[in-house]
Amino acid sequence: MKSQGTAANGVVESRSVYGAPCWVSLSTRDLPAAEEFYHAVLGWEWRVGKLGEQYRFASVNGVPVAGVSAVEAMGQTAVAWTPFFAVCSADETVARSQERGGTTAVGPISFPPGRAALLADRDGAVFGIWEGELVSGWEEWRRAAPVFVRLHTRHAFEAAIFYGEVLGWESAESGCCEVDYENEEVVLRSQGDVVARIHSGAVEAAPDPAIRPRWQIHFAVADVPACVRAARAHGGSAEYTGEGTEAAVLTDPDGARFFVSPRPAASPRPAA
Repeated sequence: MKSQGTAANGVVESRSVYGAPCWVSLSTRDLPAAEEFYHAVLGWEWRVGKLGEQYRFASVNGVPVAGVSAVEAMGQTAVAWTPFFAVCSADETVARSQERGGTTAVGPISFPPGRAALLADRDGAVFGIWEGELVSGWEEWRRAAPVFVRLHTRHAFEAAIFYGEVLGWESAESGCCEVDYENEEVVLRSQGDVVARIHSGAVEAAPDPAIRPRWQIHFAVADVPACVRAARAHGGSAEYTGEGTEAAVLTDPDGARFFVSPRPAASPRPAA
């Protein structure tokens, strides 16, 4: 059965899952170096798609995982991993963000087959929005759940209100995301699946950017220690999170941070 918003040719439109994370993308200064690092650390294979030569799509066993773009291709944005959320209208979403104190870094810009923008919430956490066709194989991406996003912010409830109003969470329309409060975190669900979490504790003016408000990108992997060793051997750095789990935070040679967590043996979906 095709999802609501899935065309006859299998293409999924952002409006069918609006408000939910629909992709993650890395901006980098050196595409070849990024390809080499993430292939060594996460086993990613690469291809060029509809977004041009300055953008690469990564996959594992044929399942799309993430994208990587040259910094110049996204308007000189900072080197970082960024989550993108599906929206019905990029222009209307940007306007709602600005009305609520958010800022716009880039866009909306047309990237056939869609439109994108980079925004920041009131506390400075950067996120992207996407209107249009989702990446080929997106439904496999959603089922495999190779990535999970978490917002580390100053105040979870205030952030949830901002994103809820901007991205249409808990709206009256069918198919919108649902928001709950569990274990002192805000939990976002789309079509019954946990797709993001928001937790408090970031320090807005902290000298260390790692503890300022930001979206964290977590990849589910089969062998965290192997990823840690590979990152260190290929010009990056890695350390375990110290939270009583096997998760680790890695930094690529260009300075972009991301997390790796064990993939549960009993389910293809990573622990949220």
